[in-house]
Formats: sequence, C-alpha cells, structure tokens
Amino acid sequence: MKTAVVFYSLNGNCSVIAKELKTLLNADVVRLHTTDEKNRKGLAKFFWSCKMMLSRKNPSLKPYTFDPAAYDRIVIGAPVWAGAPASPVRTFAAEAGITGKKIALFVCHAGGKGKALEKFQELFSGSDIIAEADFFNPVKNYEQVKQQAADWVKGL
Repeated sequence: MKTAVVFYSLNGNCSVIAKELKTLLNADVVRLHTTDEKNRKGLAKFFWSCKMMLSRKNPSLKPYTFDPAAYDRIVIGAPVWAGAPASPVRTFAAEAGITGKKIALFVCHAGGKGKALEKFQELFSGSDIIAEADFFNPVKNYEQVKQQAADWVKGL
C-alpha cells in the first residue's frame, strides 16, 4: 500500500511523528511550509497562531509536490491550535481536494487536543477516516510517543 505522510510543524513536534511514520510505513513525506515562514518564538509564535485561528485565515503555503491519486493511504498531521488543527493544514485541505481516500489523522499538542480531531475529520469529510491519534509533546516525550506511533500504525 503506497502511503504519504503530509504534515505541518511549527515547534518540531509533528516532525518527530512524521519521521517515525515515514520509517514505520515506508512512506513518502510532504512537509508543509507557510510562505511567510519565520522563526517565531515565544509570544510572537503564540500570537501568530492565535491570529490565524481566530481570524479563520488560511495562510498561503510554499509550493509543494503532492498528488493524492498516487497514494492508497494518506496520513495527515497537524499541531493543535486553539482546539483545532493548525491553519496551514486547513489551507492544504482546501488546495489538495482529497476525496475517496483512506486517511489517518494525527495531532500533536502540549495540553489538550480539545475538539481538534473532530474538526480535522470535517476537513476531509469526502474520504474514509481510518484512524486518528493524538500525541502529547513528542519532542519532550520522544520514547513514549515513538512507542505510541508504532502501536498506532499496527491498526492502519
């Protein structure tokens, strides 16, 4: 089964999971980047992500190569911002036009997933959501989430 892992990561947490999934699933990986990507830190990072979520703006993405038709299964990951998947993934969902695919979703968070997975499912309602997972602080809890990821892919 040909698999792609598509993700956005601001702090590196989703990158940790994507790297594990690439190995575990022998997957192609597509990392999404915003066109105005800056090295935001501290409060600047917090305010930017809140502004994107509260304004419901979908930031533009740098060009990426991804053809959903080339894959049997697509794993999509995002950090949780204000109880929802990060806005760059909303941009991807709108641009990619993925329908009729087997999709697995994951979110990374530092304090709670809220309704992020439910909102994530809505972005890909035209496809078969086969699995979902949430990972708590992957950078800080690497060994734990590495095992969690390994257990999760067994059900995909």
